[in-house]
Amino acid sequence: MLVTQLKAFFTVARLGSVTLAAKHLSLSQPTVTTQIRALEEHYGVELFRREGGRLLISDAGVQLMPRVHQLLQQEIDLEFALRNAGELQRGSLRIGATAPYYVLDIVKRYRQQYPQVEISIGAGNSRQMIDALQEYRVDIATSSHLETDARLHHIELGADPLALVVHRDHPLARRKTVALSDLSGCVLLMRERGSMTRQLTEQMLAEAQVQPLSSMEIASREALREAVIRQMGVSIFAANEVCEHPELKVLPFDGEVPQVREYLYCLKDRRDSRLIDTFLVACQRPA
Repeated sequence: MLVTQLKAFFTVARLGSVTLAAKHLSLSQPTVTTQIRALEEHYGVELFRREGGRLLISDAGVQLMPRVHQLLQQEIDLEFALRNAGELQRGSLRIGATAPYYVLDIVKRYRQQYPQVEISIGAGNSRQMIDALQEYRVDIATSSHLETDARLHHIELGADPLALVVHRDHPLARRKTVALSDLSGCVLLMRERGSMTRQLTEQMLAEAQVQPLSSMEIASREALREAVIRQMGVSIFAANEVCEHPELKVLPFDGEVPQVREYLYCLKDRRDSRLIDTFLVACQRPA
């Protein structure tokens, strides 16, 4: 119980919000609040105070933070050691993925060799997946960002050019290729900020001095595809991220366009664990 309460305190202190902490911990807001109050009441200490509607950590809370962080890190390391202990076939591996196109093929090969390893796959944009890895919420993560953090080990999985996705009845669908200037008359559906695809798209349009007719933000690749199917606009994907669909057409751009590169990351201090090492071997494409 103490560790659970300390985890609630630490997460609220780090994120500065009970609401965000509850979402991060997959708990209700009242549960998080109750855990922190129980901790304060049992030890007779004030960990937070409110000033002008803001939640501020107390001096006692500030002093407690590094010790709690160390404790939670030890708990995470123990949990990973247990999952990685014993026979490989009995382990479990958590993967955070941005582009299923790459990671699902690797998982398929991995499971053919280690069918009893439990695998869970979470999804998000590049920034979210790297954050999850650094916070030990996943063991392996894919991202389109090339990270320079010395704690991370990475390999490149592949690269795909940006391409335009339109409904088959869209006027541009009759083309074999499209120019960036064609987007000036389109409603452009875009990923949320933190997505490498969005970042590269905005850079590409800015350099070409092209302004779409209007834009809309939709925070998932699947929802974007459904929006294009419903003829709400057009979107830009990495070419191989678009699943085949009779209502969609993928059009390459004229000339050179940015490529979305996909990287796989793990923490260097876990690089040699059997679960992660065998997964990295599976990343090697068959000859």
